[in-house]
Amino acid sequence: MDALLQEHEKLASKSNLSKTIEDVQKTIDLLSTAREYIAANESSASITLAKLQNPAKQSFDNINSDLKEIYNGLGRYQKALDKYAKPIPLPTTDYDALSSHPNLVNRAIAMHLLREGQFSVASTFLAEATANPPMAVPTPGTPNPYDASGQPLDVAPLSSESLQQHFTDMYHILNEMRNRRNLLPARLWARLHREVLEGRGSNLEFELGRLQFVWLFMGSGTGDRERGVQEALEFARTEFGGFQGRYLREIKQLCGAFAFETNLALSPYHHIFHDPSAWDEVARSFTREFCSVLGLSADSPLYIAATAGAIALPTLLKMASIMKDKRTEWTTQDELPVETPLPQSYQFHSIFVCPVSKEQSTEQNPPMMMPCGHVIAQESLMRISKGTRFKCPYCPCESQPADAKRVFL
Repeated sequence: MDALLQEHEKLASKSNLSKTIEDVQKTIDLLSTAREYIAANESSASITLAKLQNPAKQSFDNINSDLKEIYNGLGRYQKALDKYAKPIPLPTTDYDALSSHPNLVNRAIAMHLLREGQFSVASTFLAEATANPPMAVPTPGTPNPYDASGQPLDVAPLSSESLQQHFTDMYHILNEMRNRRNLLPARLWARLHREVLEGRGSNLEFELGRLQFVWLFMGSGTGDRERGVQEALEFARTEFGGFQGRYLREIKQLCGAFAFETNLALSPYHHIFHDPSAWDEVARSFTREFCSVLGLSADSPLYIAATAGAIALPTLLKMASIMKDKRTEWTTQDELPVETPLPQSYQFHSIFVCPVSKEQSTEQNPPMMMPCGHVIAQESLMRISKGTRFKCPYCPCESQPADAKRVFL
């Protein structure tokens, strides 16, 4: 990596084209002057062209000399890059679980484009996907590619103007918040959806109000600190009344800053009014709640899946190399053969590992709870019981296999 960085620094230092541009401009000026002279004195064309030959050749030689060093630098950098980033074949499998869910893949792509604000690209993609619907290829051992109603999951609903309008509104509000420090559109949206947000236990509306108070108190709205303090006081009187039940402590901290108006930096409330990440945090909170109201996750599922795959890829490559050396194959389709640690933010579903077999449960091998309260995998249950009354492997209680109940994660 150090060698690659060194070549990159060399290329960056030597790739200044200002001298080359100057030489090109000199050549253009030389040719333009000769053309004007010939146009004014046609009889001297041959003499002028003869005199132009050597200067023009010298100019082109200078340009080529300037570019040669850059080309050489690019060549060395390319060699260093090829040496560092050697092509590694991706792990392959005979089972393509996604082949039985082409519509789900298309939905994920279309939704990602909509969430990123690429509405025209999303419209084109949806039109082509609808005109040429993909055919599902069933893969052994994978769930049915249809929903509970038995109908294919298509992408047509994503092309609705209402969904695109929702994301247009979201980006407009975020633009006002981030670039113009205008919280009014976000506060109006939160007020309009107050009942839903409160039902979710969200504190978005108060976060927006608190940030508005801080922004006014610091004089950011008028540029006048004294006037800003007065506006913040009026804002607190009119807006914070309805939040006293849940956020009385936070409101007291905000109002306590009035006593330290002239010396806020040494006050116990300094961290509230000088938080450089406050706007970004509120913007992320707004995006999360906006998507939740629409019934969507805060982050794009396609982005999450691609990122999780990239994190797991080194482990899978190492596993594929070991399997190739040992001439073995991975035959379990419902789970990975090795532990693949992911960040906490990428863990969405609970898992159960059978304490008897040490295997992770699947749809075909779900966790089963016995009357005593202990849980083991279904295959372990059937193996221990052999269809008759059996004793729990962790306590003296006895029961029948039919008494066990499936646990849904």
